[in-house]
Amino acid sequence: MRILQPLRDGAVAALWGGLATAAIGDQLYTVALSWIAVAVFGTAAGYLAALQAIVVLLTALLCGSWADRQKHRPVMIAADLARAAVLMLVVVAWAILGRPPAWGLVLAVLVLAAGQAFFRPALQAILPELVPDVALLPATNALLDTTERIARLLGPGLVALLAASLPMMHFLSLDAATFVVSALAVLLIGRLRRFVPVQTGLRDESMLASMARGFRAMWRHRVLAYVLLSTGVNNGAWYAAMFLGLPLMINQLGIVGPGGTGLGAYGLVISCYGSTNLLATLVVGGRALPSRPARLLCSGNMIFGIGTLLLGAAMLLPMPLPARLPCLLATAAFAAIGGPMSDITIATLRQTLLPRGDIAPAMRAYMVMTNGGLLAAMVIAPRAMDAFGIAVVIAVSGAAVAVIGLAGLLRLGL
Repeated sequence: MRILQPLRDGAVAALWGGLATAAIGDQLYTVALSWIAVAVFGTAAGYLAALQAIVVLLTALLCGSWADRQKHRPVMIAADLARAAVLMLVVVAWAILGRPPAWGLVLAVLVLAAGQAFFRPALQAILPELVPDVALLPATNALLDTTERIARLLGPGLVALLAASLPMMHFLSLDAATFVVSALAVLLIGRLRRFVPVQTGLRDESMLASMARGFRAMWRHRVLAYVLLSTGVNNGAWYAAMFLGLPLMINQLGIVGPGGTGLGAYGLVISCYGSTNLLATLVVGGRALPSRPARLLCSGNMIFGIGTLLLGAAMLLPMPLPARLPCLLATAAFAAIGGPMSDITIATLRQTLLPRGDIAPAMRAYMVMTNGGLLAAMVIAPRAMDAFGIAVVIAVSGAAVAVIGLAGLLRLGL
């Protein structure tokens, strides 16, 4: 399979292994945190995600130009180790107090969000040097993308299996261990491959100038400009539906899964989402980027939007309780097909259309728009769910993404 070709390179294989391990840990953490927050705060749990978005925005805005002047691999290692340390701090506090400390949950959200804001642009910046053959970049992006897709398959499945036997706090312990593995993998690739720092000629660039450079770099290309304008709504809708609305809806309707728990049902739905996510990644990553990449990108948005719309709309229909979980599994599985179609296309275009020195700033500009949308969604969604109902807000979120995908297809892809 074409998608497996990059694994012949030891450095790529090491990076993939580290990212895959960390991604599974992240899923354990994300599913567990979503469930804990919903149980404690109800619809107000969305404000934790809003806090996460604020931190990513501020880190990208205030620290981006500084990060560009550092070597990318040490930045990635430091981000991983910081995230591992704060998770273990929360676990220790939880064990002492006998309950998850509110300050600990907030601190974990803060540090993990900041770590993501440092790690992801640095990762994007080293890939063109890690994989100098441009023809292999789509396959490499797809391969690295499978780390999150596999994690969405295995991580929530592990949650569903372990929910009844493993203390909740140790889902955080496992995530901390996976960040250490990721840091070791990034350290290893430096032994296998020599990296030369990118010279941008902008050593004294201000934070605003660096951010503006990232926005300009994407805006110059028609498809990347569409991505910049649409990603906020798409990401906000995804998070509101899958990580706020879905656990709330499962809890409200009394849906249970493995172990007879709502958390088991939630983990099973996200795992089912991950299975078709992974399958779509293997298919998209096994092909060269099409000559009209906007068609693939926008079609992916439409599929995700329609699937999410159906997920919410189906829960508004009268049906026996045992039928609700299979319905959630089917609609989530369909929605997941669209993610890789857009994500792999975006990453490959960014790495092939932009100068190497602009890749990290462009990634930060993308993250600013993505997390700006997440912030807006998490501020609006809790009140909207209280006013109109959880299933209605999930359905409307999906409809918004589908309309954006259709608009992009008509404007760029036909």
